[in-house]
Amino acid sequence: MSGITRYIFCQLVIGTVFVSVGLAFVVWLTQSLQFLQYVITKGLAIATWLKLTMLLLPWFLSVILPAALFLVILFIYNKLIMDRELVVAQAAGISRLGLAHPALLGGLAAALMGYVLTLVIVPASFRSFRELQWNIRNDVSQIMLREGAFNELGKNLTVYVRGRGEQGELLGILIHDTRTPDQSLTIMAQRGAVARGEQGPRILLVNGSRQTLTPGTGKLAVLYFDSYSLDFGGLQPASENRDETARERSTWELLTADETDFAPQIAIRLRAQGHQRLVEPLNAIGFTCMGLAFLLTGAFNRRGQAIRIIAAIATVTLLQAAALGAVNLAGKDPLFTSLMYVVALLPIAVGMYIIMKPGWRSPARLLSPGVGIA
Repeated sequence: MSGITRYIFCQLVIGTVFVSVGLAFVVWLTQSLQFLQYVITKGLAIATWLKLTMLLLPWFLSVILPAALFLVILFIYNKLIMDRELVVAQAAGISRLGLAHPALLGGLAAALMGYVLTLVIVPASFRSFRELQWNIRNDVSQIMLREGAFNELGKNLTVYVRGRGEQGELLGILIHDTRTPDQSLTIMAQRGAVARGEQGPRILLVNGSRQTLTPGTGKLAVLYFDSYSLDFGGLQPASENRDETARERSTWELLTADETDFAPQIAIRLRAQGHQRLVEPLNAIGFTCMGLAFLLTGAFNRRGQAIRIIAAIATVTLLQAAALGAVNLAGKDPLFTSLMYVVALLPIAVGMYIIMKPGWRSPARLLSPGVGIA
């Protein structure tokens, strides 16, 4: 690796890391706010909330990385043009392809990182996210029963728990149940535990009393028990299974989805999303080639390359819109699957042709002729 290549490549890596982390943090902050309801309404621990939201970061990075690299390339190469460093490099005999070499290496590295994220890390992290989210929503004993507080588990059902034992059992339990219109039920027990039954969660109580008050007659009936079970039915689905989303399935599962396991239209959509995982990381190379094609062709201007930068951003925006459109079409008709690969590979082919062809002038003309790269 030559000195100029190492110099530009290091700037690109550092810039891409900072921009990716910054954008990922902003997206994470906006998305994580919607999960604050678990902290406020269910008493979820901050550490668990952080774990839940951090599991989304790999997905954010896989989406952000190509765009972050593209923006850094525009900034770094525009700065090199304004400082006349590229002109000096060209005068030293470095070709246009040589100047593009560090950015192309960065694009290739970003694409490889994208494949690692998209094919391996994102499905695993999103599966963990969904499992944790499902447990938070449905685990009555760990989330909804807060210690030292009156927990409203549903309409007309209140549970108080004084504390928890070393084995996780509930201590000092008070339950007030008015779900049945013609009676009011109050239960006190020394200890208990939450279990899952066929109809949903239920609480198993030990050493307590059951008091039943009939509103019409005012009669109070008291029953002392050694063990007792109360059904919390209706608070959560009885089934412990949950539906898997496409994002948490492996790429092989998506690509091999067929009509025997799924409805025909769902199978087509799953296969389209599988192919999307294969083509999305290529955006890092395609966006890189587009940025270089606009900045390394035509005339240089020390006052900046505003027109070229705007044209490059507009082109990449159109490419991203075309990629989303191709995915939507492929999700409806498998004949459009090849269109996804065309949209991903076309900017790479066109960009490399422009960069390697001597004498090519950028279609985005600048203010005045300057020193160009042949």
